[in-house]
Amino acid sequence: MPELPEVESLAEFLRERAVGHTILGVDVVAFSALKTFDPPVTALGGLTVTGVSRHGKFLDLDCDGLHLIIHLARAGWLRWKEDLSGAKPVRPGGKSGLAVRVRLSPNELGLAPGFELTEMGTQKRLAVYVTKNPEEVPGVAALGPDPLADDFTVEALKAIVGGNRTQIKGLLRDQKIIAGIGNAYSDEVLHAAKMSPFKIAATLTDAQIADLHEAIVTTLREAMERAHGLAAKDLKAEKKSGLRVHNRAGQACDVCGDTIREVSFADSSLQYCPTCQTGGKPLADRRMSKLLK
Repeated sequence: MPELPEVESLAEFLRERAVGHTILGVDVVAFSALKTFDPPVTALGGLTVTGVSRHGKFLDLDCDGLHLIIHLARAGWLRWKEDLSGAKPVRPGGKSGLAVRVRLSPNELGLAPGFELTEMGTQKRLAVYVTKNPEEVPGVAALGPDPLADDFTVEALKAIVGGNRTQIKGLLRDQKIIAGIGNAYSDEVLHAAKMSPFKIAATLTDAQIADLHEAIVTTLREAMERAHGLAAKDLKAEKKSGLRVHNRAGQACDVCGDTIREVSFADSSLQYCPTCQTGGKPLADRRMSKLLK
């Protein structure tokens, strides 16, 4: 799933390539992806892309005051096309995974660029909204603070974890608490902070909160620096190459050499280093484990 660093990099990519272009049309192939009907998606036609921003994991294309909001969910992605002038229509239900195509006005070379939103797999969660106000999108309105914002301080994090009996892994992933961190970067943050994913948030000491804050900001900023300037098609590979524990079960930890372990859930999994994070003891089960330090 694209998380804050990848979505911010996609926003940067689109600022450089889409801003200033007029939208020639938006072709919706997977109708389940379009979550709004008023204004209609056709209202974007003829408008100019004036800015691109990010809200948590949501992309926001400002088109003369009308916003095209995109959430790529778990299996969605954005594919930039240098020229869509000869693109063939795609029928719904095809094997390409194409959900939405956005066609832009020609550039100085006479090419008509644009981008396609794709989603593979059977769980179709990619979401597209057309709205006059991003805050009208429920997921955007419910977002917690952005961890890279100036006001996300150690004291702000202390207020978030204080009294919260949630396991720290779940807290980091909850978009209503902190925006933009998902399964992968929560694993990376906790490894950097040398903290068990099962530790209860409310039990963190002031020193641990400060360490966690440093790990959050540093992990996300380093990921963004690695992705800076990359083409959209290269962001997935860059994310994977920069991960120290996530999706690396069975491999050696780069810090201590211990074997990275995994805990599986119904629809996801987490990875951690026992030596770095749990005093050398493996976490046997997320519900039964008593390892909170």
